[in-house]
Amino acid sequence: MNPIHVLIIDDEEDMRNLVQMYLENSGFKCTHAASGTDAYEKLKEHVFDLVILDIMMPYEDGFAVCAKIRSFSQVPIIFLSAKGEEWDKVRGLQLGGDDYIVKPFSPGELVARIHAVLRRTSHMKNDEETIEIGKIVIDKKGRKVSVEGNSVPLTLKEFELLVFLVEHQGQALSREQLLEYVWGMDYHGSLRTVDTHIKTLRMKMGAGDYIQTIWGVGYKFEVLAT
Repeated sequence: MNPIHVLIIDDEEDMRNLVQMYLENSGFKCTHAASGTDAYEKLKEHVFDLVILDIMMPYEDGFAVCAKIRSFSQVPIIFLSAKGEEWDKVRGLQLGGDDYIVKPFSPGELVARIHAVLRRTSHMKNDEETIEIGKIVIDKKGRKVSVEGNSVPLTLKEFELLVFLVEHQGQALSREQLLEYVWGMDYHGSLRTVDTHIKTLRMKMGAGDYIQTIWGVGYKFEVLAT
């Protein structure tokens, strides 16, 4: 089996080398990028299993780099940053990050978070099933969604959130459950990021009749009889 290949994006060479040492000691393969521009070229030339991304970089910060990567790739992204404010975490996740680790961190935590993200995203890569429910068609392999035959552009997080809701249709799911599955992190701040993604998902899909708010609990996906 080929080792897990990680792209480390950080303008500080010492930090890149430190992360590489931690990961290679756990059997990972690592490649460096000192800037967003460098990272884009490497992502287009090679296949990576995961990206480790710093936020505070010159020219393009990590948020901008994440957004650009998401325009052409769905590779899992973990932010690794000294910026530990709640808003920074929420912003990173909303832009398409899969996890957010605050510096300083332990080697064990970093490796565990990587494996957790890869477990969550691996089924999305390998599952070829198409779900048809109501007027919604979900192509899980192609990560495409259509409503009444019209394509609906979703971010990775919106797509994963929709799939999880659909696969548990009829069940009332708490915000904590949704956050744990879709974002996969020990999130100690506000759960508003779930509400924000639900709101955007409804707007994009016109799916207000499908995604129901369960007051005091969270949300439920259900196709109502007509």
